[in-house]
Amino acid sequence: MLQRGRFTHDQAVAGDGMVVFLIGMRVNKWWKVTSWWPVAMAMGPMLAELSRDEGLGLLGFRTLLGGRGPTLVQYWRDVDSLYAYAGNRDANHHPAWMAFMKRAAKANGAVGIWHETFPVRGAESVYVDMPVVGLPAVTGPVPVTRRLDRARDRLGVQRGKTA
Repeated sequence: MLQRGRFTHDQAVAGDGMVVFLIGMRVNKWWKVTSWWPVAMAMGPMLAELSRDEGLGLLGFRTLLGGRGPTLVQYWRDVDSLYAYAGNRDANHHPAWMAFMKRAAKANGAVGIWHETFPVRGAESVYVDMPVVGLPAVTGPVPVTRRLDRARDRLGVQRGKTA
């Protein structure tokens, strides 16, 4: 649903512990479907598992599609939650990672995966006439008031400063 006007995320909820985690795959050899298709399908069960249990720390995610494969933007409560899930041998991540490593050894570069982790020490956002996505989707949308009119002002609020 479209939210009219200018809005930002709730900086108080974002706090200093939140993590933005980007993860993606890249199909290098489209004709090797048996190498990359299982990698693409492995993320679904992980996201379902994480979405069922808020205690695991995933606050929300968004999938972006590119020409060579998907990228997921994930928002985590904190870095400890992210690493705890990644290292949990009883969670869906561990068997998916092991299967990928076996498949990658035989696939000769047919598919690649990557991730980047960004602890949020401050964040600024603005959305105009958009559905509630990104940071506002996980922290709640906040109208941009006069006090939050400029990007510098919004970032200053996050850091506990006044503009």
